Amino acid sequence: MPREITAFSNPLIKRVRNLRDKKHRREEGLFLAEGLRILTEAHEAGRVPQYLFFSKDMVGHALVRTLVAATEAAGGWAIETNADILSKLSGKDNPGAVVGVYPDFAVTLADLDRSRAGIWLVAERLRDPGNMGTILRTADAVGAGGLILIDECVDPFSVEAVRASMGALFTVPVARANWGDFLVWLRKGPGQLVGLSLDTEHDYRAPRYEAPVFLLTGNEAQGMPGFMAEACDLLVKIPMLGKADSLNAAVATAVMAYEVLGQQRG
Repeated sequence: MPREITAFSNPLIKRVRNLRDKKHRREEGLFLAEGLRILTEAHEAGRVPQYLFFSKDMVGHALVRTLVAATEAAGGWAIETNADILSKLSGKDNPGAVVGVYPDFAVTLADLDRSRAGIWLVAERLRDPGNMGTILRTADAVGAGGLILIDECVDPFSVEAVRASMGALFTVPVARANWGDFLVWLRKGPGQLVGLSLDTEHDYRAPRYEAPVFLLTGNEAQGMPGFMAEACDLLVKIPMLGKADSLNAAVATAVMAYEVLGQQRG
């Protein structure tokens, strides 16, 4: 049976609220997701929360009942609460009807099977959680094998990044590595490393991409460092016909990913 919590002073509320901080997420190995759509997609992907918070006025909703049943069947807690508590947990003035607490499920390079997909996305020093979420959605949309985060990127398990991913975090494997370890892993097997760069004359539509393709997107403000560009098998650029000198990092990744997908689909 669902529990009920309505007091801000409840220790569990304080503990879950702290998961909005990266330090506490790493210590606990847990993260927050909010919104009925995102939690439902997580459930469809086989992910069930350890703690499920839902507002009283959503008790009769079919999707909420399904989430409650799945949470309790897996040994988790389903907790009925109010909008003020949900707002405190999510950090939003108008929170979603449900908030879930999930185990962190990041993977390592050793866990990845490069043969499972023709496209892989790689991002280095990504800083914006909105870009992180959009790149995850792109990875899901093109059927990418996963997203590999190089060096110090924004946390994909932050509330903002999870929200921006619209559930794609639960369907796309995310691995983290430093550049050196990634390059060693990459060169141990097949894989064409393609970098998005302004410092090249190669139009992104001209080459033939050889699966598996690893698309490398650099930092939003600085692009990728020279030593990373030199390590790429190919550098390509998206032509800019207006006054802007480059696209948003997530948009550029999406354009590039769909070009590769189009080629691979023939």
